[in-house]
Amino acid sequence: MRSSEATPSILTVGHSTRTLEDLTRLLKAQGVKLVVDVRTIPRSKRNPQFNQESLPANLRTSGMDYVHLKELGGLRHPKVDSENKAWRNLSFRGFADYMQTAEFEAGLERLIILSQESSVAIMCAEALPWRCHRSLIADALSVRGIPVEHIMSEKTRTKHVMTKWAHIEGMKITYP
Repeated sequence: MRSSEATPSILTVGHSTRTLEDLTRLLKAQGVKLVVDVRTIPRSKRNPQFNQESLPANLRTSGMDYVHLKELGGLRHPKVDSENKAWRNLSFRGFADYMQTAEFEAGLERLIILSQESSVAIMCAEALPWRCHRSLIADALSVRGIPVEHIMSEKTRTKHVMTKWAHIEGMKITYP
């Protein structure tokens, strides 16, 4: 367990169209030791440098480890009777519905445990956190008292702010 922080922050990052070198430099500058991939399909046609076949080995050469956590992957379909109607974007609504499942809870718990052992950044493809399901994962972590910061550049992080239409009951978040 890391002893430098009582409740370690979890960082988020989008690989976007960066080069592998740019991403590793960015992550190293932020002190990341473990990249937790939260893409449902850990591949990219446009940016093959971030494919699961090569990314773990490339990160290891830069002193970082890699875990694919499919339980936190996006690309979820909304339920017909979704209680998350505030999300107009159907992908976000689908992920908000998925957040009510035991599978999501198990993935979130695994992420929390990993963050207690190493400095973690969850990674997806989208550069902007508010355009990615990472923001919903960040909401779920925030409700549990875990600070989340979004990596914007080598020198800049922004603190996660709870989605304004989130409705919180204990650890349950809905977006009615």
